[in-house]
Amino acid sequence: MRNLDESRAKWIRLRMGILSGIMALGLGAFVSSAYRVQVEDATSWREAAENQRQRRLHVEPKRGTVYDRNGTSLAVSVEVPSVSADVVEMLRGNDPKDREATLRDAAARIGKILAIDANDIYDKLAQKKRFVWLKRRISSEEAVAIREISDPKKTPHSLKGLTIDGEGHRYYPGRELGGPVLGFVAPDGFGKDGLELAFDEELRGHVEEVKGVRDRTGRLIFSEGTTDESALAGHDVTLTLDEGIQHVAERELDAALHTYETKGASLVVLEPNTGEILAVATSPGYNPNDYGASEVDSRRDRAITDRFEPGSVMKVFTVSAALAAGSLHPNDTIFCEHGTYKLGNVTIHDTHQNDWLTPTQILAKSSNIGSLKIALNLGENGLYSSFRRFGFGEPTGLPLPGEAAGVLRPKGRPWFEVETANASFGQGISVTTVQLAVAMGAIANGGRLMEPLLVRKVTDARGNLIRENTPHVRREVIPASVAHMVAEMLTAVAEDGGTGVEAAVDGYRVAGKTATAQKVDPETGKYSEDKYTASFVGFLPADHPRLVIAVVLDEPMIGRYGGDLAGPVFRRVAEASLRALGVMPEGGGKLAKVSRADDPADITLAVMKPKPEAVAAPQPPPIGPPLPSNVKVPDITGMAARDAVRTVTAAGLVPEIEGSGKLTRQEPPPGTQVPKGTSVHLVFEIGS
Repeated sequence: MRNLDESRAKWIRLRMGILSGIMALGLGAFVSSAYRVQVEDATSWREAAENQRQRRLHVEPKRGTVYDRNGTSLAVSVEVPSVSADVVEMLRGNDPKDREATLRDAAARIGKILAIDANDIYDKLAQKKRFVWLKRRISSEEAVAIREISDPKKTPHSLKGLTIDGEGHRYYPGRELGGPVLGFVAPDGFGKDGLELAFDEELRGHVEEVKGVRDRTGRLIFSEGTTDESALAGHDVTLTLDEGIQHVAERELDAALHTYETKGASLVVLEPNTGEILAVATSPGYNPNDYGASEVDSRRDRAITDRFEPGSVMKVFTVSAALAAGSLHPNDTIFCEHGTYKLGNVTIHDTHQNDWLTPTQILAKSSNIGSLKIALNLGENGLYSSFRRFGFGEPTGLPLPGEAAGVLRPKGRPWFEVETANASFGQGISVTTVQLAVAMGAIANGGRLMEPLLVRKVTDARGNLIRENTPHVRREVIPASVAHMVAEMLTAVAEDGGTGVEAAVDGYRVAGKTATAQKVDPETGKYSEDKYTASFVGFLPADHPRLVIAVVLDEPMIGRYGGDLAGPVFRRVAEASLRALGVMPEGGGKLAKVSRADDPADITLAVMKPKPEAVAAPQPPPIGPPLPSNVKVPDITGMAARDAVRTVTAAGLVPEIEGSGKLTRQEPPPGTQVPKGTSVHLVFEIGS
């Protein structure tokens, strides 16, 4: 620059200075940006890098198991395979022009294996996601075929990016057993009904997110922060249900539903001294393994959700309340108006024409007039408060969704005189089956209303006790002396002359009450002439009760009376349950004869006290449970099956059907005098 002109040299130096300054500024900006990226924003960029390099794995815990009281599995979780795809990996190395053809080919091959339309598979692959479910819960054959088409050693043109993962699937070994009680689990892993919903959080466990690295084929090659699987698994729930008793209850209830063509039915078996529920049966039921194939109405647990007017079974609690209050004594006699009584502008009838009856006879013969007179003498407040003490009008507290409280009376006003009278024999109020069982349990165990138990304990996956439920007395309803007195009165119901002789169990004293309640017609608002609820609620052995059984049949088409329809169901469930519990038959005492539907000959049943002296023989009314006696076999030749069954049942006989079509032969022949409950063999033939 020495040879240059001074002015030119100065200009060159100026330009070099400016250029150096610009470069210095650029370098400063670069350093500043690098500092901001590497120091100030290091955390966010590090997370972005980790997100690209790592996968977040959601570890789904194994859902807890539901057991019965003896350790039998009622609901378990099993692992089933599901297939997913990484579309980015599937297309890796392909020419962009060939990618659609590759996806079409993959969709066709996968769809053929999984029995899914290829277009549906293509729509999922076309999203080009790193993860997409192709089909969840596939069969073992489908899993083998998917592995073959993704294995380059077995298939020349293998598909990349296909992964088979195990998913938890809820399985119910007993199929329909306890379906409405257990509920079901949806594909998303959440319980949707019954105990599965009520204990969903405990059964499901908690999901943990684990960061890991997968190789280019999607296999996990490194993970950190993993937790012991048992720490994530859901808790196990042990119920008070007995699988054997539950099975018998459902079997007998289903048989009653089909035999009597009922709209629905429910049954509860309760241990009265602890409040433990041994069975909760509902018919119709459903299979939670295939809940999608069932009607929504079949999933309802009728024993806790359905309210109904209980009818004459409420006479038990009316008499108990009056005895406890001292307004009634066991030796009192009450005039029952020869079967007809007018209260205000309402006329109340008995199904039998009775005059003077003791409290025991009022229960045995199910006198409405006797019951209402006891209630009116007790008073509206006394009757209402007693019903509330027995647990009516409030939920029992079972851990099941949708439990109904029932209805005792309209809010804000007391019962009128007619309403008090109706409530005394179970009209104008509503209850549930489980409420009846719990209330009858208070009579059986000496006057204590127990908290009903359905869940015995909850344990974690390692077997550690999380929570245990023990028997709890909610309150004392009536004195023990009154409870024992009423229990003794109720034994007359299942003895000769009572309305519940069909519920008598050979070798055991049965205490119980029948009920045949008219249903209200929603269209007219009046009681229907042909829709009834038939029920029987009782316990046995009467002296040392081990079981309370409540049977409710809704709208039977063949027959109507609780003693005739619900009584045999009670008997068969009681016989099987007592055998399962190892309760030996009673012995000694005076023998009373009873008639049984499945045994036309009279049998004997041990009782400790003589039955109450019978009143004058009543005239047979047009309706009401018929008393045990000889009946004439009706002539039903030529009738269709339904008409024939109705006619035979109405005569107090038990039909046995063979074939279909028109009736051609019956045994015993028409006109034969046979004991009530005798089986009549009916032979039907098509085209006759």
